[in-house]
Order: sequence, then structure tokens, then C-alpha cells
Amino acid sequence: MNAPIKVLAVDDSALMRQLLTAIVDEAPGMEMVATAPDPYAARELIKRHNPDVLTLDVEMPRMDGLDFLEKLMRLRPMPVVMVSSLTERGSQITLQALELGAVDFVAKPKVNIRDGLASAAADLVYKLRAAARSRPAARSTTAAPPARLTTPAISSEKLIAVGASTGGTEALRRLLEPMPANAPAILVTQHMPAGFTASFAHRLDSLCALAVAEASHGQRVLPGHVYIAPGGETHMKLARSGANYTIELDPSGPVNRHRPSVDVLFHSVARYAGANAVGVLLTGMGADGADGMVAMREAGATTIAQDQATSVVYGMPAEAVARGGATYELPLDEIGAKALARVAEAGGAVRI
Repeated sequence: MNAPIKVLAVDDSALMRQLLTAIVDEAPGMEMVATAPDPYAARELIKRHNPDVLTLDVEMPRMDGLDFLEKLMRLRPMPVVMVSSLTERGSQITLQALELGAVDFVAKPKVNIRDGLASAAADLVYKLRAAARSRPAARSTTAAPPARLTTPAISSEKLIAVGASTGGTEALRRLLEPMPANAPAILVTQHMPAGFTASFAHRLDSLCALAVAEASHGQRVLPGHVYIAPGGETHMKLARSGANYTIELDPSGPVNRHRPSVDVLFHSVARYAGANAVGVLLTGMGADGADGMVAMREAGATTIAQDQATSVVYGMPAEAVARGGATYELPLDEIGAKALARVAEAGGAVRI
């Protein structure tokens, strides 16, 4: 029998600690080993119980949750899932928590907390399981910005499609930040709930030479731009309007429990871009994107999976490799250069 996943909850609300305990203890293979009302109490309980994953609120007495997260990830890296009402705004607070090393986040209900959290229990448990399998690394505050990559002028027929889930927000930053302004169009599906992707795109846009924005239905796909699939409400697909690539936002139901789904994006890229595309599958739990990557490779595209050593959760890339969908399996910091090199060489008949 595998040992149960040990969870420690840090929240100043006694009701939240009670509700989180009930959700965790009712989930098979999980147990709440302790709860703490503030980071100072949490510090001692972490030493005592050595939990597999921590839930952490933001607004707490004595020490802010983000300050505690920064210290924790610098001195004792461990999987953390943020559970806070502040994350619901999709604000810089959420992005800062992810940048500091949190694996994922769950929005605390603003009203009727008991019923609201109960309805989100399955999502919380899923994210705690993913986090417990993750490999968080110590955070450095002195890391130099990545060197800018270069590429020759590339036809507007060429593009890169990227999928990511757990741990993907920081992986995407590291992939996109070195990209040159003349890179081909990049379409990104990152598993995120509604209301978060616009803030995420804005953050990336401030860091990248490329123009990064949340995608909109019907817009033309252009080189030098990154299109982030809107979270929660639609899938993003590649489509064609005459000679041009365009974005299609599809409100159909979840695929692989996700909307947007990486598989949906990859299958559309396989159909409309074929060998003119490069597919990249980054860190994440589950198998979303694995079948789509197989379809892309069969259509002539180069496909790249993030390797296990650099993945926060080696789930989606591992499935792509196991199913024969990955042309290459590479460390995160080598993927951008390889994708640019391969897309510059790519070419072939486009399937309609």
C-alpha cells in the first residue's frame, strides 16, 4: 500500500481549516496531518510532520502568505497550492505566487464558503495530487535574464503550438522570454480558469520581445505574436480564412477534463499547418496533448516534449513520449532554440 499524501493547511480562518480538513480526509489516499493559523505555526508543523503538499492562504496575520512562500521556496522547497480569495481576481498576486514557486492555485469562494468550497472539492483534490507529485526547485533571486535567441526571417506559414498545465506558467515564461521579436506565431494553451489568462498574457507581454495577448475569435495569426487561449470557457483552435491562419474559439465541452484543451489545439494545428508547425508539450499532470502531439507528428510536424528532469510534473510530456508523439525530449531551456531551428527548416503541403 502506498503511504497517503500528507497535507498541511495554512489559513487564518478556522472555518477554512475545518473545511479543507474534511475535503482532504474524505479523499482516498490523502490525509490532513495538521493545520496552522499563520506561517509561524506552519513552520514548526512542517518540521514536525514533513508534509507532501501545503495549502497556503495569502492574507494572514503576523506574516503575509507571499512572504512566507518566498522564504519557504528559498530555504525548504516543497509543493504549495495557493487557496485564497485573492487568487480569484487573476491579479498580479496569483502570478507572483506562481513565480515564487507555488505549483497551482484554487480560488476561495467569496460568499457561502462552505457550499462553494464543497463544489470545488474535486478540483482541489486533483491539484493537491498533482502538486504532491511535483518537483519544486529552490528559487534564486540572482538569476540572470535569459539571452535573446535569434532566427532568420520565417514564413508566415510557419508556427509553434505549445501546451502546458501544472507548473506551466513559469515554464512558458522561460520558453517565451528569450524568443526574438521576429519569431513565428506561437499559439499557447495553458490550463487556467476563466479570468486569469488576460493577466497572465499581460505579464508575459511585459517580459517578452514578442507581442503577447489573450486570443480572440477570428483574429489573424501573425509572426511576432503569441496567442494565449482564454481560460475556462472555450477551446482555442487554428483555422484558415483564405491564405491566412486565424484563431477559432470553440465553446464546446471540456476535453480530457480541460477547457481549453491542448489536444484540441494540437489536432487543429496538425490539420491546418501540418509540416509547417512545431509542437511543444510542457510540464503538466495527466495526458492532455499527448494524442494531439501524435497527430502533429503524423502530419509531418516536429514535436518536442519537456524532459523529466526539468518538468514540475512529468505527466503530459511523459504520455506524449510513451505514445510516440515526441520527435525530441529536451530540457526546458533547450526547447526554444530547437523549436526555432526546426520551424525554420520545416515545410510541406498543408492539409485542409
